[in-house]
Amino acid sequence: MKWYRKLHWQILTALVVGILFGILAVTFGWSGFAKNWISPFGTVFINLLKFVAVPLVLTSLIIGVASLSDLKRLSSMGGKTIGIYLGTTAVAITIGLLVVNVIKPGKQVPQSMRDQLMADYRGEADTRSSAAETVKQRGPLEPFIEAVPDNFFGAAADNRNMLQMVFAAILIGVAVIQVPREKTKPFIDVVDALMDIVIRLVELIMLAAPIGVFALITDAITTLARDNPGQVFDLLRGLGVYFLAVVAGLLLHVIVVYSGMVRFFTPFKLRRYIAAVGPAQLLAFSTSSSGATLPVTMEQCKRKLGVSEEAASFVLPLGATINMDGTALYQAVAAVFIAQTYSMDLNLAQQLTIVTTALLASIGTAAVPGAGIVMLVIILQAVEVPAEGIALILGVDRPLDMLRTAVNVTGDTVVTSVVARSEGQLNPPADAFA
Repeated sequence: MKWYRKLHWQILTALVVGILFGILAVTFGWSGFAKNWISPFGTVFINLLKFVAVPLVLTSLIIGVASLSDLKRLSSMGGKTIGIYLGTTAVAITIGLLVVNVIKPGKQVPQSMRDQLMADYRGEADTRSSAAETVKQRGPLEPFIEAVPDNFFGAAADNRNMLQMVFAAILIGVAVIQVPREKTKPFIDVVDALMDIVIRLVELIMLAAPIGVFALITDAITTLARDNPGQVFDLLRGLGVYFLAVVAGLLLHVIVVYSGMVRFFTPFKLRRYIAAVGPAQLLAFSTSSSGATLPVTMEQCKRKLGVSEEAASFVLPLGATINMDGTALYQAVAAVFIAQTYSMDLNLAQQLTIVTTALLASIGTAAVPGAGIVMLVIILQAVEVPAEGIALILGVDRPLDMLRTAVNVTGDTVVTSVVARSEGQLNPPADAFA
């Protein structure tokens, strides 16, 4: 197959062209045209991915759990999955704190730039703070309550209820295991056929991926610039060190943690592994949504990495819901950065509070609109840093959101590979070792 026919090269090309066109649109005043005639294609593409996300998770997870011979295998896989996800998230937060304490980006922001950012983004900051207050009213066990749906069809109607669909699918799968096989076979055949149909839908939708990515990147550039090319450069000049601190932390986590896990706990060559999960990473970067990327992530893990149906169906949907390494790392850097701009030195106890709060927040983040920033407000309040300080970072949040989503999805694929291998459910293709 020629290189230009491969999906990851098509997406990468669309991404680069989108960046260039976005810059031209801002420079020559085409932002209105881009918003009206190009951005909608990106919205349609995301909607199509979300359209298949719930049925794919439901059908594949039911089949995956039902294929297990007993509940011991399910509990073994579940314990490993949750343990590794929480462990990598704790490491990500620690890396973020180390980076921000070494670089000290908050000390680099001039007072004039701080005042300007606070004025420009105060309204948006107030909105996020209000949402955070609503979240804070929840009890400590609220995430567990939210994981159990009170209405199956109501949960299936909203992609933000993905954890509820995971719970429902596992519960149905467990019930199927406990009913004699001859009675459940017709049901399993129907669900299996539905899963094949959904997978084919994913393949058809991905034919439009280059167009969708081009539209999404163009929209991101024009939104960030706000019809003013100088806006981007002003933001980068004032927040450049903070931006680089987050990027450095994300790169360290990927290079040290994820690459190390691939090398020591899976049989893959790193170069081949990156090529296999590349389309999912690029799509996550473009859409800023782990949920929207989930159908592609599952397909790449099964077809390119050789992860079994039941492992991919269980570990990946759970990861898209609770595994937020990139987001947690960003929250740690952002919290300390904001404290530094206010000339507040956080002691060890306060930074440990950030670790604990960010780790717990990563589990319940998926159900909250604007999750990353909203949970950041709660973290700031936990260490007594003024919450309105989020106005300092909102200007560059979109590109950082794209980066941390790509890291989140990468973590999902790595943990899935590790768990699958430990359970004897990894059968890599021959070229994975080349």
